[in-house]
Amino acid sequence: MSIDKFFARIPKFQSANSSSQNLPLFRENINHPENLPSNDEQSQEVDVNSLKADPVERLAILKYHPNHRDTVRRAYIQKGPCQPRNHNFPQTEMSGALRRFNFKWFNDYPDWLEYSASSDAAFCFPCYLFKDEDVRQRGGDVFSSRGFRSWNKKDRFGIHVGGPNSDHYKAKKKCEDLMRQSQSIQVALDKQSSQAKMEYRIRLIASIKVVRFLLGQGMAFRGHDEGISSSNRGNFLELLRYHTEICDEDVATVFRKAPKNNQLTSPAVQKEIIRACAIETAKVIIKDLNGDYFSVLVDESRDVSCKEQMALVLRYVDRRGFVMERFIGILHVRDTSASSLKESIASLLAQHSLSMSYIRGQCYDGASNMQGQFNGLKALIQRENRSAHSVHCFSHQLQLTLVGISKKCDEVAGVVNLVSAVLNVVGASFKRRDELRDAQILKVQKALEVGDLQTGRGQNQELGLARPSDTRWGSHFKSFVNFILLFDSIIDVLDIVGTDAESSDERWKARGFLDACLKFEFVFMLHFMKNILSITNELNAALQRKEQDIVNAMLLVGVAKKRLQTTRDTGWDSLIDDVLAFCIKHDIEIPRFDSFYVFRGKSRRKVAEYTVLHHYRVEVFYKVIDWQLQELNSRFNEVTSDLLHGMVCLSPSQSFANFDIEKIMRLATLYPDDFTEYDLVELRCQLENYIVDVGSEDIRFSSLNGIGDLSKKLVETKKHLVYSHVYRLIRFSLLLPVATASVERAFSAMKFIKTDLRNRMEDGFLNDCLITFKERDVFVCISDDDIMTTFQNMKTRQGQLD
Repeated sequence: MSIDKFFARIPKFQSANSSSQNLPLFRENINHPENLPSNDEQSQEVDVNSLKADPVERLAILKYHPNHRDTVRRAYIQKGPCQPRNHNFPQTEMSGALRRFNFKWFNDYPDWLEYSASSDAAFCFPCYLFKDEDVRQRGGDVFSSRGFRSWNKKDRFGIHVGGPNSDHYKAKKKCEDLMRQSQSIQVALDKQSSQAKMEYRIRLIASIKVVRFLLGQGMAFRGHDEGISSSNRGNFLELLRYHTEICDEDVATVFRKAPKNNQLTSPAVQKEIIRACAIETAKVIIKDLNGDYFSVLVDESRDVSCKEQMALVLRYVDRRGFVMERFIGILHVRDTSASSLKESIASLLAQHSLSMSYIRGQCYDGASNMQGQFNGLKALIQRENRSAHSVHCFSHQLQLTLVGISKKCDEVAGVVNLVSAVLNVVGASFKRRDELRDAQILKVQKALEVGDLQTGRGQNQELGLARPSDTRWGSHFKSFVNFILLFDSIIDVLDIVGTDAESSDERWKARGFLDACLKFEFVFMLHFMKNILSITNELNAALQRKEQDIVNAMLLVGVAKKRLQTTRDTGWDSLIDDVLAFCIKHDIEIPRFDSFYVFRGKSRRKVAEYTVLHHYRVEVFYKVIDWQLQELNSRFNEVTSDLLHGMVCLSPSQSFANFDIEKIMRLATLYPDDFTEYDLVELRCQLENYIVDVGSEDIRFSSLNGIGDLSKKLVETKKHLVYSHVYRLIRFSLLLPVATASVERAFSAMKFIKTDLRNRMEDGFLNDCLITFKERDVFVCISDDDIMTTFQNMKTRQGQLD
């Protein structure tokens, strides 16, 4: 008897155009090679940082290579089901009534129910991860295919769950088994004693401590090459050796007993530990947000490897009533169009189960892709969310006012360019810097000998050359101050360069700068712009504080305007006295103020019809200040909006002197998704009781300075529960951002982490390092056990924990 009769004969492979519907799945793959993973897909690692959170946008599990599927499943299980609780769920007409998804269903089915904001449909999380393909092809149920949308039939949730033998329970059990490493085949084949588990734990904790230190300091782990195949010892292994062999003899003994191929010291495991640190840091931030409203601060910058990076910062009010700004991620964007940036923001928020419908404020710079009236990022988000009010970064607007002045006034542009050029010449080499330093020391010694300077702790410190930045006009103030203080030393260096420089071009350039610096016009503009920038510099520093609110920011803008007006009215005499004294001290020729002013570059016969005094006082002093005031009025026009008027009325300054119920009610109408008609009726009643309570009866509210203090005091006294609608408006006022300074700080940290020697950092690795470095105060509070648990759950480990 032939043995062939005991086996089913495999028919000949049919062509791709065959109409047979009963071929096995493997045969379909043979006929359709595109369904089989390619060699490239087999060799490429899956970037778990880029996994889509929205169920509709995810790639099917069977589309991944078999070697990568468990990695993807673990990453999704660690993130949990997509449950955007704060999403604004749309209504759909069903059976003559409007129905929508109820976020309370997440509480009824917390471990499997998830929602797709892009398609308004519900899905099953375990079924996506583990439901067999043949079950889906049999027809499966709607939760694992196209999504459930019958919001009037909640009982379908229970039907989907079914009994203990249902497909849902089987998928859920597979999820639990995957994360329970003690039941894995690898662990079953490699039983470990309690002593081995303890030693693995000791080695893992030591590695985590070293990783935490390097992340907190922003240091490299393995020098210039931190790839998975790197053979560099680097900081990680050196610190680990120091920690084990020098600091702790018990730990050193455990490491000596470890196998030579100890995986905890490999670059791949280091990155997994770093990833675990970033995941736990983000978890703490999202937990602190507590599913509440937030604002987004977004900006772009190019890193050292010329990649365009988009940073996202969340601004929110925590449970104590404090304003917080937290960095939650950086993303490499290949397309900087507004629609692409919006998709990137939505994707980044979805990774943390956050919805764009809970955005209550936006803050960007003045780029057209951000601030475009019709197709900018601001406009695209506002079409989707009417309450996402936008603010043009105040610091950027302040910078634009100074740029506008420099374009209008040649004298301002001249002094800015000359100071920048002189500092470039003087600081062009270490030799010239040494000459400047020696000249400065000599001047200080002479001043001390004649008694012009006093000695003391912190006095007479060495001054450096602060080069001004084209995009940071606040840096010009420091440059002007140092230029005045180092004027003699700078002149000496220019004189030396003009005489001893090797090239004639450098000599002539230095002599030209020397002549320009020794003119009255330059000295006048240098002192004048120093005084003007001193006012705007204080405003710029105040605007960049994290806890700054928009009401106080507008008050600070008003203070700056008053100071400029006061300078215009009474500041001329003090300015001209300082300029004359400076010219006398440095032997600079002073023009006759009663003579006619002569334009530069023109013949002496072509003089102006006004005097030198009139030119400097009227044509320069008055005009520059007037232009500055005009620019401030035109740039900071938010003060005229109902939004700002209503927020000012909430301020507790001067015992709630600006309180106005009607303006506050108009403010509430600007948030239509948060206040129904019934809520508005309740709000008016609460406001009437609120002003009597906190305005006159409760003395604890009598000395508050701003809305930030008011928010903290309301939470402290538990009155935020009594006046819930009023407190909601106060939170919205605090959520409105003032400046993107927190995003700029993130980019500064990026330049510190991703340096020229680390320019090949992967995007996910950069993101993880940056989150832990930028939010160090959160990172240091995370326990080693939490990091260890997250690290262990990423994949099946050979080492086991108790």
